[in-house]
Parts: sequence; structure tokens; C-alpha cells
Amino acid sequence: MDQPAKSLNPSILKNWVSVLLQARGLLAQDADQTASQLVQTSLWGIDSHGIARLPHYLNRLGRKSIIARPKIAFEETGSATGNVDGGHGLGFLACTYAMSQAVQLAKTSGAGVVGIRNSSHCGAVGLYSRQAAQNGMIGIAFTHSDSFVVPHGGKKAFFGTNPISIAVPTHDPKRPLCVDMATSITTLNRVMNARRENRLIPEGLGVDQLGNDTTDPHKVAALKPMAGPKGYALAFLIDMLCGPLNGMPFGPHLNNMYTELDQHRELGSLVIAIDPSRFFGGANLAATVVLAMAEAKSQADGVLYPGEPEYITEALRLKTGIPIEPELWRELTEYSAKLAIPVP
Repeated sequence: MDQPAKSLNPSILKNWVSVLLQARGLLAQDADQTASQLVQTSLWGIDSHGIARLPHYLNRLGRKSIIARPKIAFEETGSATGNVDGGHGLGFLACTYAMSQAVQLAKTSGAGVVGIRNSSHCGAVGLYSRQAAQNGMIGIAFTHSDSFVVPHGGKKAFFGTNPISIAVPTHDPKRPLCVDMATSITTLNRVMNARRENRLIPEGLGVDQLGNDTTDPHKVAALKPMAGPKGYALAFLIDMLCGPLNGMPFGPHLNNMYTELDQHRELGSLVIAIDPSRFFGGANLAATVVLAMAEAKSQADGVLYPGEPEYITEALRLKTGIPIEPELWRELTEYSAKLAIPVP
């Protein structure tokens, strides 16, 4: 009989995660930030990019392929542009810092575009688009990953899941209109979670080594692109903006997230902040967005605006706690024992 998932209070979970990260060498401030972002992602119900990824980060931190205390540097290259070197540290630290710089550029120049290199997995890119929206800006964020998606019409992995997120401010800084989506039909981490929990995935998501459809997560060699040629084309462009634009590899030339654990990831990202006040409708944008959301929802009870499913899940999990599957619980408690950290 399957064991039920445990549920932990978000504050308790955040503290536990932060202490585990500090035990791996992170400064307290950096550990608290990363823990908050992982817990927030799980609160939104994006379990593929939340607490479930912590064991992976702890593993890479232990192997030094993610640097616990990176030297993150910003170079302003123009009135609206800049570069951030992530120092091979956690992607959460590099991308958060980069978006903060993009916001500052946008405040003075109307827009800020910041490229990131020498980063690692940065979690859900919606963290960074929403970061801009919380500062009154339109936020856009892209990142890429190692090959795990077949080209449209292909049979072998070429690009990553290469997500995009766009957030537009509303009257509530914590609830912007926001899309955060992979350009693959599903996320790699969804498959990894299914492998951990030893359960099948829906048909049509992934293919085996021969390019044939499979529902066995252990046999999945690649995912399919979202909407066929459209998802493939979008992934292609995002990879160029994140990899080559920032002096990083693309697609099949990136090292593998889960197998080449002793090598730096060498990932790139691109974040953009846009000041709405510089445009004709900027003064009324937030109010108009709220009106558009309400008009869309008025069509039927089941209509939600982009970002609303996450906010609904967040409200629920703030009351009931964040579920942690048995296998993830085992991994976290094993790391706690290894690092001499009490289990809450």
C-alpha cells in the first residue's frame, strides 16, 4: 500500500531547507533566499521545480559543481543592458540578482535587459518575471537546459524544456497576470518525479530511445515539444537567447543535469524588465489588466486567468501545508542525518 504524502507548514519547511543549504556552505542570506523561492514554488503547486529539486542541489553543492559562495558580478553594458556572471553558483542567486539589476535599469531607462552566464538550474522562471512585476514592471524571463526534447519530426533529444515567463502587474503586487511555461509538452522534472515515485506518466508526453511513445518514466529518453512545430520553434529561439547570446553552449552541447554531476552546468538566462509608465497605456495598465481578467472569468465558472491556478493552490497550501511525497521525504531526512540537521 502506498504511503501518503506528508504535509509541512511552509515556514517550518523553509527553515529546514535553509539550514540544509547552510550546512552545504551557503551564506545564511543566500540560503534563506533560495529556501523561500523553493517553498514559494511548491506553494504555487509547481512541484516539479520546488522542494523536490532540493536533493539535487544538495548533491551538486557537495560535489562542488555548484559553488556554494559564488562571486556574482554585474557589468553594465549600456543604459538599458547588462551582463551577470553567476560564478557557477545556484541559478536562484544569479537570476534574482540579474532581475534586480534589470529593474534598476528600467527605472532609469525605461527597460532593462540582462544576460546571465555561468549559472545553474534556476528553478521556475516565474520567480523572476514576478519579481519584476512586484516592482511595478512588466517582467520577462527565459532560460534553457540540456537536451531532453525532440525537434518536431525528430526522434532524439536536441533542445531543453526552455521555459518562458511573462508577468504583468495588477493592483496586487503578489498576484500579477503571469504565464510560466515550458516549451516542451511537459517538464523534465515531472518525469524525474514520476521516476522517483515509480508511477506511469500520461501517454503522448515522452519517447524512448527509438523515438517511440512510452508511458514508462524510466524509459523516457526525450520529451515532445509543446504544440509540435510551435513549441519547437520557440525552444530554438529561447536557446539562442540564453546560450549563444551569453557565450554559453546550446542544446546538445550542454552537460547533463542529472548524470554529469561533477561538471559546472554552464547555463545562460535572459531577464527583461519594462517600465509600463513609458507607454501610452501605462498609467492605466494594471486597472485594465484586472478588468480583462474579470471579463474573461465572467464567461464561465471554470475560466481562470494566467497565474490564477498557482494563486489558488498557494491559498490552499498555506492552510494545509506543502505535501512531500514519501520518496522525497526519505531523501530529505537522509540528507538531514548526513549533515547533522534535525528533522522537523
